[in-house]
Amino acid sequence: MKPFKFKQFAIDQDRCAMKVGTDGVLLGAWASIKNNPESILDIGAGTGLIALMMAQRCFAETIDALEIDEDAYEQCVSNFETSDWGDRLFCYHAGLDEFVDEWEDPYDLIISNPPFYSEDVSSGDAARDNARQNQSLPFDELLEGVSKLMAPNGSFATIIPFKEEETFLKLANSFKLYPQRITRVKGTPTSEIKRSMMQFGFEKVSVDTDELTIELGRHKYTEAYVALTKDFYLKM
Repeated sequence: MKPFKFKQFAIDQDRCAMKVGTDGVLLGAWASIKNNPESILDIGAGTGLIALMMAQRCFAETIDALEIDEDAYEQCVSNFETSDWGDRLFCYHAGLDEFVDEWEDPYDLIISNPPFYSEDVSSGDAARDNARQNQSLPFDELLEGVSKLMAPNGSFATIIPFKEEETFLKLANSFKLYPQRITRVKGTPTSEIKRSMMQFGFEKVSVDTDELTIELGRHKYTEAYVALTKDFYLKM
């Protein structure tokens, strides 16, 4: 399998259950870095895509990633090492719960493209199913971890299925995490909303809400989608 090439880095993904996909690229490009984060954590890093995107986008000294699957962890480390930003990127081979117990320094920005098929789906590929099902990282465990690892004025960005948005917002609220921005994503102008990208903080603010449509027709990308992803995709 050839590496997935972006403008400033490449991703080997032959050992990862979850391949490079639109969700990860969207989140990595969309997450706000307005507070100039010095430290960033990518929870459930997979190939390391989002951490690498953040390294390209900002000057954060510390960009850490967390990956529990051994193969994905090793691939993530290798993708970090072959990038231009290896000195700023570090991947921990650990689950979120054990990381939370041992970690001291809060992060200015936490990002997660979490596994999210809550219903039991089976593709016959155990590693892929595990990466996609939120049993391996339930939303409440994710949000609790974020609430403990995030700096007081930090923020947390994630992407989830739109149908889970309401549940997720209620859960976040219970950990005193309040939405700041929400962008709802759909494939085409006529299709249903499929994803919600959300960024949270500890402060209650008025929520900046909008919609993003990816394509007008097959491979005819909208101006908004091109503007968001053009720094990364080779053909944008």
